[in-house]
Amino acid sequence: MDDLPLQKIAISGPTLASIIQRFSSSPGDVDGLLFGHVAHLTPSDLPDDDGPESSSIRSDSPTLVATITSYYCSGTVNSFYDSLGRIDVNALSLLLSDRGPGRSLIGWFTGRRKTPLRPSMREFSVSASLCSKTLNLSPHEDFLSSLNSPPCVFIIFSTPFSDQLVHTHEHRAFQFRRSTGVFEPKSMDVINIGPAFRGHYGTFCPSSPFPWLSCGLSDTEGKSHMNLNQMRRISKDQKTLDSCAEGFEFGRMSSLMGSEAVNYTSKLENLYEKMLAKLEELARLVEKSSDKVLEQFYIQHMGENL
Repeated sequence: MDDLPLQKIAISGPTLASIIQRFSSSPGDVDGLLFGHVAHLTPSDLPDDDGPESSSIRSDSPTLVATITSYYCSGTVNSFYDSLGRIDVNALSLLLSDRGPGRSLIGWFTGRRKTPLRPSMREFSVSASLCSKTLNLSPHEDFLSSLNSPPCVFIIFSTPFSDQLVHTHEHRAFQFRRSTGVFEPKSMDVINIGPAFRGHYGTFCPSSPFPWLSCGLSDTEGKSHMNLNQMRRISKDQKTLDSCAEGFEFGRMSSLMGSEAVNYTSKLENLYEKMLAKLEELARLVEKSSDKVLEQFYIQHMGENL
């Protein structure tokens, strides 16, 4: 296996948010596996002249980037290794067998609260063992990325040492180098976060598979048992959803890709603002109804005491 240095690590905003959510909602520390691919990216802004500066620029390309597209979170620690950091090959093989197509193992992560963002001795042992034993799992299956790169990516998630009013999470990415036996800190680009993401849609290509969505009810028996009131309620709810997304049907979402994306995203932001306004109005109605319920409760309680 090659032990090439990574220039950076990329992860989509929803994937990063999902990992943080799983970590924050768990009762304790967690760990898990990272899936994706490692690829050479050639810069598209190559100079036309053949000067010495352009030669130095071309010598630095292409860029080796590890892209995280999905993950598995165990909800606990020591899910595929023991307390000494030794890999449990049977447990790891079981996790990799359910990874789905097109998901290559590129590393792992850990989430621990109120701890420094630096690898521990056990995490060093896990990374070293993971790199050395992955090829022995199954030589006939594509567990590794297309460049035959070892699963060298390691990310630490943590929380601040002092409690804060706003939930804050910190993370730091590393590459474990088998040749030197050290963790090298790497920058991590979060895709689709911030105003700069709009330029990405000029040459958009998905890096994560879309989830399978059921477009209809396949249970005909359930339809037959659905009474008229339920059908009316479902129809009313559907009309409400359609009114919120009026003018933004699924067919028009294709405009988010290509040269029209810059103009279309502003319209989409207006849609979100309208939906947020409706949610705020709904929240006020719920607050008023809650006050009325509490008022009735107090009146009834006082009447019983009298």
